Amino acid sequence: MSSSRKSIKIGKATRSRKGLSGFSFTDKSLPEVEDSSLRDYRQSAWEAYQSLSFPTKLDEPWRRTDISQLKTESFSLFKKSEKEQQLPRHVYDPKTADDLRSGQIIAGAGVNDCSINRALEDKGVIFEDFHTAEIVHPRILQEVLGQIVSPGEDKFTALAAALATDGVFLYVPKNVTIEDPLHSIYWGMGESKAFINHLVIWLEEGAQATIVHESTSPNGVLNEQLFHNGIVEIHVGNNAHLNLVELQSWGKNVWSFTRERAQVMADGKLDWVFGAMGSHLSKNFLDIDLVEPGAQGRMSGFYFTDDDQHLDLDTQQNHLAAHTTSDLLFRGALMDASRSVWQGMVYVAPGAVGTDGYQANRNLILSKAARADSIPGLEILADDVRCSHGATVGKIDEDEIFYLLSRGIPQKEAEQLIILGFFNPIMERIPFTGVRQKFIDAIIEKMNAR
Repeated sequence: MSSSRKSIKIGKATRSRKGLSGFSFTDKSLPEVEDSSLRDYRQSAWEAYQSLSFPTKLDEPWRRTDISQLKTESFSLFKKSEKEQQLPRHVYDPKTADDLRSGQIIAGAGVNDCSINRALEDKGVIFEDFHTAEIVHPRILQEVLGQIVSPGEDKFTALAAALATDGVFLYVPKNVTIEDPLHSIYWGMGESKAFINHLVIWLEEGAQATIVHESTSPNGVLNEQLFHNGIVEIHVGNNAHLNLVELQSWGKNVWSFTRERAQVMADGKLDWVFGAMGSHLSKNFLDIDLVEPGAQGRMSGFYFTDDDQHLDLDTQQNHLAAHTTSDLLFRGALMDASRSVWQGMVYVAPGAVGTDGYQANRNLILSKAARADSIPGLEILADDVRCSHGATVGKIDEDEIFYLLSRGIPQKEAEQLIILGFFNPIMERIPFTGVRQKFIDAIIEKMNAR
């Protein structure tokens, strides 16, 4: 583990521009932290937040996503008394996560709960909610916090770094293998509330782990917005292997913004599944940095939208060393007047010879008003590489529908079978059958509502 700290760099959006009003938060909203290094981290992030402007459609990554209707001044943070709400049983029922779990964290607008296999604790594994980690493990947390995602990257990221108290801290020591998956749930509810969280996953050399993280909330009143803002920092050490499944089923009144980045070291391997079913509007930055030779990163994504949902996914596969491999596949289906934006880039740094990079985005358009923007990209600054990309936007194959209808299958059921088959290669990568089934049921429910 490196003990050096990266300085917080201010992004390009520092120029003054008219746009959103500021949030109602002040420096008094900063969480109280005993450790001086963690306190300095939050204070520095707060200063970055104050100096940065909100992104607008003038910024290339935000050109296709309009956030001008975000009611920034209306949001408030949860108070301790409000966190005593009980979560609906279906949110954390063990049946939704199968029986084989190494640990579980429940956080957000409910009772915080954390459990982990005692044998893993004895091996030095840390699996805590973010607030507890700041209190119990400040030395380890302050060494890794901000090493992968700099709070100064944009205004939302800076705000999350300054104010997050919810989240997950997973630390797996050298050569420790966690056999059964870990599971965390982040739950949001209430009126005009802000949910801000920070996930840090750090695997040392030779470590192995699987973690499933779910973000969810009930469907609220659309004009009573909820605001979610998050950071995800991932480190996969030399010869380590991480399986990460990240799934969101936010309610239709949630506006969600995340900055997520994984750093993979020599001969490390990352398998990352990202699924999006909910929210009114979301903007997710998802980066994989392949830092040393032999690093491998695979990202699989799925999204299914309806009504006027707007999902914007910005992915980066950064090959920063020789002989690294990346493979990205995102699949989406869109109904009603919903819209998706996928913008991907495979970047090959100078000297990164032997790179093997691939990205693809496949979309099914299920109504005339739906729209999918698919924008792959390559930036190659080295010789002797193999990089390719592909993108498709189309309708359900009429021949497939005809074949199923000829076998006596009703039209709606035939469409469901085709769409479930379209998503199946990615669904199979979700390790919990119960969690997988929840998302299959959500797809069917959306289709039945047509």
